[in-house]
Amino acid sequence: MDHGWITVLLLGCTVLAGASVQRLTGMGFALVAAPVLVLLLGPNGGVTLSNLAAGVISAVGLPGSWRQVRLTAMLPLILAATCTVPAGAWVAAEVPEPALLIGIGLLVSLASLLVLRGARASALRGVGGALVAGATSGFMNSAAGVGGPAVSLYAVNTGWTARQFVPNAQFYGVVVNAVSLATKGLPGLGASAWCLVAAALAGGAVIGRLLAERVAEDRARLVVLGLALAGGLTTLVKGVSGLG
Repeated sequence: MDHGWITVLLLGCTVLAGASVQRLTGMGFALVAAPVLVLLLGPNGGVTLSNLAAGVISAVGLPGSWRQVRLTAMLPLILAATCTVPAGAWVAAEVPEPALLIGIGLLVSLASLLVLRGARASALRGVGGALVAGATSGFMNSAAGVGGPAVSLYAVNTGWTARQFVPNAQFYGVVVNAVSLATKGLPGLGASAWCLVAAALAGGAVIGRLLAERVAEDRARLVVLGLALAGGLTTLVKGVSGLG
């Protein structure tokens, strides 16, 4: 796929911002970047690139914190997500672009608001809650690139601290995004776009690590969710405008 230089530069900036956010908070690449990537590359290309980039940046952060991963708690989440990834991939491939843009915009906006409010529900606790959150996350990750919020809501309802959440979110991101990519394949980008994406991922990992030492977690979280909500609403408007 041949992209103009302006598109390629916007692509690089978006990936840089998303990678910085994910390295800082343990999640958020897709919330910040997926709506913009969808507008730049179309629903399929944007979601697939979001899966790839989120998986890579999670893998970068995992070696330093893998000892804190709760494998027993993560297993139901990952198994449930793996079961629903194919359904999300089917939706992403078969649904017309305007409808898919509307769906992605709604999912991103709703997920942002739910996480922002710290929604609590008894259904999101214990093994049953892990299965519900994992199934929802797997579908959303494959269809719209935004699997993190469901896992975040599960963590909130389970009582995990931010320190506990980050390494587990990174582990989850590596596995589930790998499954999504195995189901859908890699995005079709030109050589220049691939080079810029790689550089943006590396730069974002460094920036996110530096910001983690200087930015208060609550403030960073509000910025991430605010950007995500704006991106989701923009994507929603784009989809609605394409219906005519």
